[in-house]
Amino acid sequence: MRLAMDTERIALTGAKETLLVTLAAKAEESRQPDSLLHDHWAAKAVARIDYNFAAMNIDRDMMIGLALRAHLLDGWARDFLARHPEATVLHLGCGLDSRVFRLDPGPGIRWFDLDYPEVIDPRRRLYPAREGTTLIGAAVTDPGWLAGIPADRPTLILAEGLLPYVAADEVVPLLDRLTAHLPGGELVFDAYSRIGLWLIRYQPAIRRTGAQLHWALEDPRELEQAIPRLRLLEELRAYDPACYPPAQIARMSAIARGAVLAIRMFPVLGTIGRLLRYSF
Repeated sequence: MRLAMDTERIALTGAKETLLVTLAAKAEESRQPDSLLHDHWAAKAVARIDYNFAAMNIDRDMMIGLALRAHLLDGWARDFLARHPEATVLHLGCGLDSRVFRLDPGPGIRWFDLDYPEVIDPRRRLYPAREGTTLIGAAVTDPGWLAGIPADRPTLILAEGLLPYVAADEVVPLLDRLTAHLPGGELVFDAYSRIGLWLIRYQPAIRRTGAQLHWALEDPRELEQAIPRLRLLEELRAYDPACYPPAQIARMSAIARGAVLAIRMFPVLGTIGRLLRYSF
């Protein structure tokens, strides 16, 4: 029957299951009348997936926070693509994120979505094929897939919600391998301090998956030292006014608004989480 074909059963565990957390948060935020992300692709995908999303207990603050993170990374991506209309985008740990549809890049953009095969398979069924977009089913730390990525254009490497789940001793070699292979471009991702990782582990939705977080970054300059070809361009700390304008703060709970006030009084607290943009 057509209904059965349209329903996608997904059984993932651990770090892979967390992609459903981010997907559900973006979908729910996009259903709100004051939505920032307007990710209707995510909402349609969630409607087709056979999974107990209600058991995740994603609260409003998490929903807004994840939507805002995606919105800010989308903004960096749009800026890069505007400056490089003939470019490559390497979207690592893409999960079921609809970024390529949200951004709708022009015909000069080659886009690669990469994740585990068991993630890419349902992705093929949930989203339509898109000209200029290639799906790669592989572990991000497997060096073999990189040989298939052309190195003839400026490249945006984008990793949202990925690197904290990679083994701590594999992150620098991964980033070094990527930036050595490619001709130049930008690298954007989210990173967290050790305290930040601890806080994420105790998010009910994340804890329910049993996912383990490994890689922490205390100082963004550490990566410049480890990989000299990297240069830090921009750092947005948690609850930075540039990240969280008043309209977004007003959407949050009283507890979250209090946390924002505390972090702005003591800016060092904002280092628990960062959005980072490097050139290479």
